[in-house]
Amino acid sequence: MSNFRLVLFDDDSRSQFLPLAWTKPIADFRIGIFTIREKWEQRLKSESTTATADYLQDFAFPYLPDATKQNLWINSRVVPTGELAFEVLALQPGEALIKGEFLLAVNRGNDIEKMPLTTHEHLNGDFSVKQSNVPAINLHRINDIFTHNGKAIVEDFELLKNHISAKLSSSNIVIGTHPVFVGKNVIAEASTFNTTKGPIYIGDNVEIMEGCHLRGPLAICENAVLKMGAKIYGDTTIGPGSKIGGEVSNCVIFGNSNKAHDGFIGNSVIGEWCNLGADTNCSNLKNNYGEIAVWNYSIGGSENTGMQFHGIIMGDHSKCGINTMFNTGTVIGVAANIFGGGFPAKFIPDFSWGGGDGLSEYQFEKAVETIQRVYERRKIKLDAKEIAMLKTVFKKTEKHRK
Repeated sequence: MSNFRLVLFDDDSRSQFLPLAWTKPIADFRIGIFTIREKWEQRLKSESTTATADYLQDFAFPYLPDATKQNLWINSRVVPTGELAFEVLALQPGEALIKGEFLLAVNRGNDIEKMPLTTHEHLNGDFSVKQSNVPAINLHRINDIFTHNGKAIVEDFELLKNHISAKLSSSNIVIGTHPVFVGKNVIAEASTFNTTKGPIYIGDNVEIMEGCHLRGPLAICENAVLKMGAKIYGDTTIGPGSKIGGEVSNCVIFGNSNKAHDGFIGNSVIGEWCNLGADTNCSNLKNNYGEIAVWNYSIGGSENTGMQFHGIIMGDHSKCGINTMFNTGTVIGVAANIFGGGFPAKFIPDFSWGGGDGLSEYQFEKAVETIQRVYERRKIKLDAKEIAMLKTVFKKTEKHRK
């Protein structure tokens, strides 16, 4: 057993990761093959707990430090590498690791008191500060998830060194010299796997139907399904249990979400339990090739990203109907239901109902009924704690719907 307990904490930049952070700590965001939590636990061979917003702690992420171990507080916005994990393990009790002014980790020894979730307040003379000397992916904005995803996939292949890969059927074509990792019980026939620019990961129980074209770096996580003829470009992660068709480029889909039909999404992050109707398309490049502005919850308005390519950000449990068209840089909150003709607004508040012709509030009880039906299809029960968490999000986002 490890002598460490990991405490993955959300700092005061959490609002930069809304709407995805409304329903889960940043530690449980997926980037690359694994979630940030899974990466840290594998690299440090230690169990983790969470320090985040109170309503999320009450829901499913309790704060459970261990006074018998050294409690390593690690910023959830840090995506670990082997080199960085080594630096964190080398911290002695009372030492903090920073990169520039960005707090990476603190070794609090046997102290189990919960620290303030701010980046600098607890460093005012309380700890001996060390500078990190290794590169790392530090997330500062929500779009960093898709921007850094290709690199994260490559880094995660280090964690597969002791895992045995199965072989693809001879009906498939593999191009390039980077590896293709194949999990257990994978079904894949008559498809192409282009590893010229990076590796491809295929998790357990994945089905890749005939005629799919895949380019690395790419991660297709366990129990996912690629529909016939899907075209999946590099720097993309398809999360567990998702069903994907059509054309997808540089996207991260957290899990249990469906885009099962034709249509294009690119440079996007899709939360869990989302559904994109047939022929849903998003623009990821403005007609004038200009920089894209995106809604930012922390400032309550649009912010220029300085980016030329930016698709959609979609919170958990959101849905859109057939033929939906999203403009560049559209942000969709939690549990929105979008339908109708034309382009909807570039910011669709959480628990909204409607589309290009206008939005109204999605009644909370109706939204919960839909979530319940979706869960039942996967034999999952929507419990009272999750309903209470969603109710908190509903109340916190009320001002955006007015």
